[in-house]
Amino acid sequence: MEGASQEAVTRRKKDSKRKRKAIFRKMKKLTRVAENHAIKHFELLDKHWEQTGLSRKQAEQILGQISNVVDKLARAIRNAHERIIGERQVANKDKMLSLYEDDVNVIVRHKSGAEVEFDNTLLLVEQQDGLIVDWKLFEEQAPSDSRLLQDSHKRITGRPGDTIRLVAGDRNFDSQANREYLEANDVFSAICPRDPRLLQSRLEEDLFCQGQKRRSQTEGRISILGRCFCGNPMVQKGFDHREQHLSLSILSHNIWLLARMKISQDKQAPQKVA
Repeated sequence: MEGASQEAVTRRKKDSKRKRKAIFRKMKKLTRVAENHAIKHFELLDKHWEQTGLSRKQAEQILGQISNVVDKLARAIRNAHERIIGERQVANKDKMLSLYEDDVNVIVRHKSGAEVEFDNTLLLVEQQDGLIVDWKLFEEQAPSDSRLLQDSHKRITGRPGDTIRLVAGDRNFDSQANREYLEANDVFSAICPRDPRLLQSRLEEDLFCQGQKRRSQTEGRISILGRCFCGNPMVQKGFDHREQHLSLSILSHNIWLLARMKISQDKQAPQKVA
């Protein structure tokens, strides 16, 4: 992890290519040492598992985990060599993003300290009071945000009793097609425009500003969901297990939120009567 962090830092420095290659060569040597240790421990556990207090099935589970990582190390080193030393692009079908999970994707964030992340993209939609009304976890590479809006709107309005009058989102959800779609469905668009001139004019609309102010709170909702309910990161293995765990976490979150709203209403009721 330290070497990976150093490699990311050197990318923006002078003579970065040479420094990245030097760091990779050090990481490669360290990886070989770790691989040899893993193989020795594998052989010892396989031969003397009865002395460990583990059952054979438990020992085989550990052996399988060691084998999984060791078998993938050569491919991981080869991919890194192609990209860093050879300075050649690696085809998506040949990329290996994780030693432990086969169904994660590259998510380009361009954030300080996290230019890219390796995970599954999550679309999360909440209503004004914070209740999560739609979500989707993507196993494959997710489409652009602008292509997610219409499908999400259709899922929500497809449920009886659900009516949407306003949609707010960041500039990634903005597109001419989405503006026309929302207008055709009588929905006020509080989505931040990509065009700076259009944004300047829309900032004069009170309803637009209210929607953007409310939209900014979604980051907090994501943090609450991750830290208090589903875990950050989630420890479940495999996409199906993560998706199931996320479903239950969102259900728990909504029940918790509804309970808080009910308690707040009950406290306000005596004040209104008085």
